[in-house]
Amino acid sequence: MIRPTLLLLPALLLCACATSSNAQSYQPKTIQFKGDPEYSTAELLAASGLKKGTAYTVAQLNEHTKLLMDSGVFQDISFTFNGQDLVYQIIPATVMFPPRLENLTLPGGKELDDRLRAHFPLYHGKIPTEGTLLDDIRKEFEDELKAKGIQATILAAPYTDMKLGKITAMGFTITSPEVRIGEIQLDGASADLATKARLAVAKTIGSTYSDEGSVSQLETSLTSFYGELGYLEATAHAVPRGEPVTDAQGVHIPFAITVTEGTQYKLAGVHLAPDLVISQEAFDKQSGLRTGEVVSLKKLRENWAFLTRQYHNKGCMKAQVLPAATFDHAQGTVSYSVTAEPGPVYTMGTLKVLNVSDDVRDAIIAAWKVPSGAVFNEGAVRGLTATHGVNPSLERLFSAVNLFYSLKMHDDAHTVDVDLTLEKRRQ
Repeated sequence: MIRPTLLLLPALLLCACATSSNAQSYQPKTIQFKGDPEYSTAELLAASGLKKGTAYTVAQLNEHTKLLMDSGVFQDISFTFNGQDLVYQIIPATVMFPPRLENLTLPGGKELDDRLRAHFPLYHGKIPTEGTLLDDIRKEFEDELKAKGIQATILAAPYTDMKLGKITAMGFTITSPEVRIGEIQLDGASADLATKARLAVAKTIGSTYSDEGSVSQLETSLTSFYGELGYLEATAHAVPRGEPVTDAQGVHIPFAITVTEGTQYKLAGVHLAPDLVISQEAFDKQSGLRTGEVVSLKKLRENWAFLTRQYHNKGCMKAQVLPAATFDHAQGTVSYSVTAEPGPVYTMGTLKVLNVSDDVRDAIIAAWKVPSGAVFNEGAVRGLTATHGVNPSLERLFSAVNLFYSLKMHDDAHTVDVDLTLEKRRQ
């Protein structure tokens, strides 16, 4: 945090006098703040502790100014006094983020924002990465939890959005005690499915709790359960229920989930666009999908993954398979029309074989069928162990190890590097 010179004294205060200027008191008629219209005079007075009509020494003015600076909300602060007006020049901090509650079991959203604004005059929706405002808000959360019977230690740290690849919030996380999903009340399930549905969501009990992730986890587990039974439009709504339960094992957040099952669908058909890399006949032969059967989301996903692999085998590493569902609610059937966006074609870059001896590495590289510069084929990686009758020594090697691979795609050059790792199988 920048710590600039806080005091700029005008010539009036620098004149020679018998009494030290630091000990002399000054009573400004006005106190003004300039440079950051985000904050009102009333808010800045409250945060600094300054009061109109009060006399201050230079040392006292520095102390009040330090209160503002230590908040972390400002990058720089200076002030001048001309005998009547105490004028502050402030420069706002450029690095501020909204709060994000990770597992605090406290109300968020607008209620959180209103609560913080009422307690902290310098809180306007964002928090600095350091300073007293950050510390005070963290302490406020600990006090709120203590009032609920939870003696918590909270860590405040920047939150990085992995999709965006940048810091988007200041996260607040309970590090002690552990916070987990507690008992679950399920409503809306039909009599013949209620027991199995409860067992499906019961698997999440004891999982690590997060304010955002746990709701999605519970709803996804339930809709996935119904999806496997053909209830493709089933919906689930999960909300925390009642007060957290605290015991020796930690804090447990009870939930209520309401499910709407909808219609159970059977498959009317899967129709591939004629320009796909695989024919309808070849797809049907391997799909395992049968017209008239209850739809299984797992089978559908496996088949969409199969189609994606066909594009990867032809170098289309960014291909998107796009199944579009058409529901016939009256008949209780669903059909899928499948198109694809192939994207650019990638070629083979380099091959690395890790954690093996030189002779084994040489043998594997010799068996590799995709030379540098050729159209990349991911199937060649997965089929590398299929050396029956070709290389007995490699056959013996692959029978005793697990083969893992990672792909490094270079979007600028449209090439793919392959790293192979062999690990000995546990007996």
